[in-house]
Amino acid sequence: MSMRNYTSVTEFILLGIPNTEGLENMIFVLFLTFYTFSLLGNLLIFLTILASSNLHTPMYFFLGNLSVFDILYPSVNSPKMMVSLVGQSRTISYQGCASQVFFYHMLGCIECFLYTVMAYDRFVAICHPMQYMVIMNHRVCTGLTVGTWLGGCLHASVLTFLIFRLPYCGPNKVHSFFCDIPVVLSLACADSSLAQMVSFTNIGVVSLTCFLLVLTSYTRIVLSILKIHSSEGRRRAFSTCSAHLTSILLAYGPVILVYLKPASSLWLDAAVQVLNNVITPSLNPLIYSLRNKDVKFALRKVLVQRNLALDFILK
Repeated sequence: MSMRNYTSVTEFILLGIPNTEGLENMIFVLFLTFYTFSLLGNLLIFLTILASSNLHTPMYFFLGNLSVFDILYPSVNSPKMMVSLVGQSRTISYQGCASQVFFYHMLGCIECFLYTVMAYDRFVAICHPMQYMVIMNHRVCTGLTVGTWLGGCLHASVLTFLIFRLPYCGPNKVHSFFCDIPVVLSLACADSSLAQMVSFTNIGVVSLTCFLLVLTSYTRIVLSILKIHSSEGRRRAFSTCSAHLTSILLAYGPVILVYLKPASSLWLDAAVQVLNNVITPSLNPLIYSLRNKDVKFALRKVLVQRNLALDFILK
């Protein structure tokens, strides 16, 4: 059959999370709760870093970037999912689907790069403390951040171009709660092997490279920490890195399970994507604030100043 006889798809239907019929209200509450926590928690962390002069260091500069990421990342897919759960349209336009793929993978790549940069920052702080502020100066931090966001944009542009240059002409039901590479490619009317290979390779290379760089940084960090003679010094050094390591485990686990495993399970993929899209961004403020004395002190200070300002206004 020639391509000219195909009817182009103008919209897709998001089928949601498999095997959850009758649980829409509960899932809506789950999404709304974690999405609200993610927005408010990360916004609070970001504003606290901006307002607290003692947090104007490279470490907290990158943490502020992570907070911005954790506000944007769940906003790519969660609002549309919640609209569908309350009985509104499950359809998404062709352009909207392409936008979801682009922003989801742009932000996902930024996450990998950002965690790598944060690992390098911890490496410099612990292994070269006397030169820390010289090495991680304002220009370097800005350059690393700009490079992180530009790299994510380039990565997502390549993937989105390869996927949506293919014809979509037949079934338009997406077996997920948002448009992503595996579920969209399965609907293509042409050979998608090139797009599958490039996306698998691209995501794999980015994830593996970032992971190896993080592993290298933390290997050097552990070796340096073991040379510290005082137990208090070792404890403080490990506690500085523990929050970052926890976030890395939560970030890389879903990538491996969804994109780099050989077999596919719709329900498992959906469950992992919910963890990655909705739950993890809401946990990062807790991970970084509860395990960081500087952030907790700054948060209390900001909240106290806010209460004093409200009392003054009310009087």
